[in-house]
Amino acid sequence: MLDKIVIANRGEIALRILRACKELGIKTVAVHSTADRDLKHVKLADETICIGKPAAKDSYLNVPSIIAAAEVTGAVAIHPGYGFLSENADFAEQVEKSGFIFIGPKAETIRLMGDKVSAIDAMKKAGVPCVPGSGGPIGDDAKQNAAIAKRIGYPVIIKAAGGGGGRGMRVVRTEEELQNSVALTKSEAGQFFGNDMVYMEKYLENPRHIEIQVLADGQGNAIYLGERDCSMQRRHQKVVEEAPAPGITEEMRRYIGERCVRACIEIGYRGAGTFEFLYENGEFYFIEMNTRIQVEHPVTEMITSVDLIKEQLKIAAGQPLSIKQDEIKIRGHAIECRINAEDPSTFLPAPGKIQWFHAPGGLGVRWDSHIYSGYSVPPHYDSMIGKLICYGENRDVAIARMRQALDELIVEGIKTNIPLHKEILRDENFQHGGTNIHYLHKKLGL
Repeated sequence: MLDKIVIANRGEIALRILRACKELGIKTVAVHSTADRDLKHVKLADETICIGKPAAKDSYLNVPSIIAAAEVTGAVAIHPGYGFLSENADFAEQVEKSGFIFIGPKAETIRLMGDKVSAIDAMKKAGVPCVPGSGGPIGDDAKQNAAIAKRIGYPVIIKAAGGGGGRGMRVVRTEEELQNSVALTKSEAGQFFGNDMVYMEKYLENPRHIEIQVLADGQGNAIYLGERDCSMQRRHQKVVEEAPAPGITEEMRRYIGERCVRACIEIGYRGAGTFEFLYENGEFYFIEMNTRIQVEHPVTEMITSVDLIKEQLKIAAGQPLSIKQDEIKIRGHAIECRINAEDPSTFLPAPGKIQWFHAPGGLGVRWDSHIYSGYSVPPHYDSMIGKLICYGENRDVAIARMRQALDELIVEGIKTNIPLHKEILRDENFQHGGTNIHYLHKKLGL
């Protein structure tokens, strides 16, 4: 097992990693910005090192400082968590070249799957179903682009090859608006991602967002751990996630899961990963692969009893996958609500000091968070302050427990989106299950 690792992240995921390390007897080094001296995991880590000023570019995105922290503390590996540098192939490469283990896939795998065009090509070769599209990047030739769009069928969507987070996408419904949309998306892609390559896909009108969790050891072994439904989104940002996905049968799960496993083996994948799909009319369409642990990983842990972070650490230590596919049993239902420090009406971030905090409890209730009474939420980072996860023997029980847990959760001194979650849990269509990715957006009148 790994002796000591650097946790190159902050907030709830850093605390989550620290807890897994403690269980495995791994020593931890918490790196932090000057704004994060009071984070819970910083207080609990074996060693701490300040790596820069509050701005992410000066701290959590400061590659030389993070690698230096590993060097001076004698750590053997670096865990990037999610966000920040977790899917940065150059960072993974520099970590390995500096003599440390990157707890995640190889740099070339991150590059392959980080470019949407090469990722789709790799998935097609592995037999993973993909959205009908251009089959590669599109250029500035208006006639050629119009011919591609006509073959696919309107509406189409123009996407940045290096995009993500809802940026670098534009829906086109007529030929008249096509070329201008291509030009605008290329410009936006170059500005945000440093890569103006774009491609074209069929735009699905009312899909759900279904994703498959996988684990692979890079030694020819891989498994899938069921699916999650992440369709409750606002501006392409997930708000509520659940597992398993309502309406997905065991046969459908096996069909798509086995293809994801085959893809993992063919690309030599190592670690935890997630295949994201649009799902419409009984068909799965691959959109991207996240080569890291996901924010919503706890719902999968709750229904499979597999600790995904501990599995990441074991794989990074060079151990072959210890779990076989037939050992994965899905039991019950789990729901996760992302709790953000934000105005529930305007969705603007609402940092500040938490005057009083009370966590919910009870059977099947899990609270993953770094906050406490007296903690000041800084304005420099993502507004998520915790994840509330509720498990039940079926979906109705999970919803009932989540409604009770939201009532018990108290965060005073700052605004949060708890009222929004209560509204979603009361929504009849959500209670029925199977809402599409546009549902919450339309419900909120956005």
